[in-house]
Amino acid sequence: MTSTELIVTGGGTKRRFRRSRRRVSPALYLFPLPALALYLTFFILPMLQTFQYATTNWDGYSADFDYVGLDNFVRAVTNDSLFGNALANNLKFMVVVLVGQTVLSLILSVFLVKNTKTNVFLRALYFFPTILSSVSVGFIWKFVYDPNFGVINSTLDAVGLGAWKSSFLGDETQAIFWLAVVQIWFHAGMMITIFVAGLQAIPAELYEAAEVDGAGPWRRFWSVTWPLIGPAMAIVVGYTTIQSFKAFDVVLSISGNPPPSSLDILSTRIYSSFANSEFGYAATESVLFIIFILIITFTIRRLLRLIQKGES
Repeated sequence: MTSTELIVTGGGTKRRFRRSRRRVSPALYLFPLPALALYLTFFILPMLQTFQYATTNWDGYSADFDYVGLDNFVRAVTNDSLFGNALANNLKFMVVVLVGQTVLSLILSVFLVKNTKTNVFLRALYFFPTILSSVSVGFIWKFVYDPNFGVINSTLDAVGLGAWKSSFLGDETQAIFWLAVVQIWFHAGMMITIFVAGLQAIPAELYEAAEVDGAGPWRRFWSVTWPLIGPAMAIVVGYTTIQSFKAFDVVLSISGNPPPSSLDILSTRIYSSFANSEFGYAATESVLFIIFILIITFTIRRLLRLIQKGES
């Protein structure tokens, strides 16, 4: 341990302050090594191997395989209708979930921001679906959407609105949007919690000052809440975007394996390629999957930041 003496002169008197600085033992740097070794072994190395296998035609079992360069990438981008369909479905799914879940959770959080007993109860109620397993959620909504004895169609029949009945997941043009409803119901409670935390961090004095200036509720939202909710909004947008691409378990539990083309998204398409022993091609799809998530997440967050700056 080393120490440094500081002499401060003030008012004709001298005061001595002793500041100590401890030397960090080199042994302390050894403690992260086990965790780092595990991370390298089970995360970093497999990720690097994914990029390697993406340039091969490996079937997952054979000891020999050939390097095909970028042929897998060319095939996925230009000559694979199944991959293109999954990408289109995933983009539709992501847009509906991102807009619907963000708007819904933000509106509800504005009304539930105060810590009253009723609001706390409602927050817990909305949060409840997030603690369920994805498989449970899938089976619940599979029953709700059943066209013959499902809750929705049975209720419509009971109230005399049988003409409004739908086949839901059986309708190829609408199935992906009904799946988005399930995802919103599943994760909206978590987003409400994040937004409530962000709203409660905004100083109440700002709302009081805006109210004194004659700003109404709508103006207070755009002038105070919207600019300052940015950090929470960034978390919600990032989380929602990633979850929209990771809805693998919900899709399989609600539609079965393999899913129909109307519900096939990128994660289920990659799984199908692995199941068909196309490990090299599945690795290629996984790399493209990661690239798409990075590009879309960065773009959306950038646009959101520009919108907030323009409104502020």
